[in-house]
Amino acid sequence: MHRRSTNWYNTAEWKRLRREVLKRDAWTCQATGVALVGGKWEPNSAIVDHIIPHRGNRDLFFDVNNLRAVSKEWHDKVKQGQEKRGEV
Repeated sequence: MHRRSTNWYNTAEWKRLRREVLKRDAWTCQATGVALVGGKWEPNSAIVDHIIPHRGNRDLFFDVNNLRAVSKEWHDKVKQGQEKRGEV
């Protein structure tokens, strides 16, 4: 049975990978340089972004080289805008 990609965020594999990426990127937004120290919904909270949108591709979803730490504000404004316009 194929697992929906939205469920991948709840796996131990993703949680481990997310921590690894945040540590690798020194809890710093790779797009803006801001420190990722905010609470869950704050603009400077940590998001692990898929550089190339995975669109359900499991290999892209879990590829550490396709992940980077970014701020919630940058992700929600800039990256999601790029995706909606088909720029990434």
